[in-house]
Amino acid sequence: MQIGIIGLGRMGGNIARRLMKAGHSVIAFDVDGTARDALAKDGAKAVASLEDVATALTDKPRAVWIMLPAGKITQDTVDKFGELFGKDDIIIDGGNSFYKDDIKRAQALAPKGIRYVDCGTSGGVWGLERGYCMMIGGPKDAVDHLDPIFAAMAPGMGDIPRTPGRDNTDSRAERGYIHAGPSGAGHFVKMVHNGIEYGLMQAYAEGFDILRNKNSQQLKEDERFDLNITDIAEVWRRGSVISSWLLDLCAMALAKDPPLEKYSGYVEDSGEGRWTIDAAIEEAVPAEVLSSALFARFRSRQEHTFGEKMLSAMRFGFGGHIEGDEVGTKEPTKAKGPDHE
Repeated sequence: MQIGIIGLGRMGGNIARRLMKAGHSVIAFDVDGTARDALAKDGAKAVASLEDVATALTDKPRAVWIMLPAGKITQDTVDKFGELFGKDDIIIDGGNSFYKDDIKRAQALAPKGIRYVDCGTSGGVWGLERGYCMMIGGPKDAVDHLDPIFAAMAPGMGDIPRTPGRDNTDSRAERGYIHAGPSGAGHFVKMVHNGIEYGLMQAYAEGFDILRNKNSQQLKEDERFDLNITDIAEVWRRGSVISSWLLDLCAMALAKDPPLEKYSGYVEDSGEGRWTIDAAIEEAVPAEVLSSALFARFRSRQEHTFGEKMLSAMRFGFGGHIEGDEVGTKEPTKAKGPDHE
């Protein structure tokens, strides 16, 4: 299939590359000419404007994937393609937009017959290699038409054992993507996914902090243990009930830098944790762990613990998030790692 990709940063560029590896044709645009040139070298047709994207898309219906930060820049891009596209064309927002904005966009585009798809996309900077887990909202006909795109981006069955009892169910979930429901449903599911992620990360961070401080001078001498945190993270990866990709990232960070000195512990939040708590309040659902994890990130911007350094290390591990690089940051960036753009 042919698809336009708007936004060629850490995830957008790798999404384009994964699609091209699967044989799809990519029309690529980014305001950064260097990013366009890099993707052109990998086989994309790089163009200089959104108008050029719409013109270069010759397959009908046309489809464009927007991979930009949530907010005004995404809204402006959706609005622009609302002007450039026509009946049956498809606009996909693969970023982390607020699900209620998706509902409004779908309603605004409907009179022109333009179909809007919201795709919550998880996989971070590892997606090119591992594939992307996708939670998709939008009209069924549009999602079905795009299935070759989603199938190419997804991780596939891999070596994960099948869940008993799923023999007669939709196989897309086992391959790493689902059609969650109408417009907004995809980003709603991804929003809650990220809220849960906050809680899981906080649990690991606090646990490692407790382990590290077991040699505190405040404890009785015979109760002090000088524990090898790096080895503990590694052994937990091997058969433990708390093993996970996040734990893998903890182990990797500790192996490279046991005291996590390159991380300050200043932990940003993407916004989806806040939206998840808002949804819990609207639904009157208790969410003590998720709300506490969000508030812990707020506190991390005032004082820093080893646990918060662990949070920073995990965020860098899965998403290439550099401390202080999000909108609204009040503290200068400290940690710098590999360039994932």
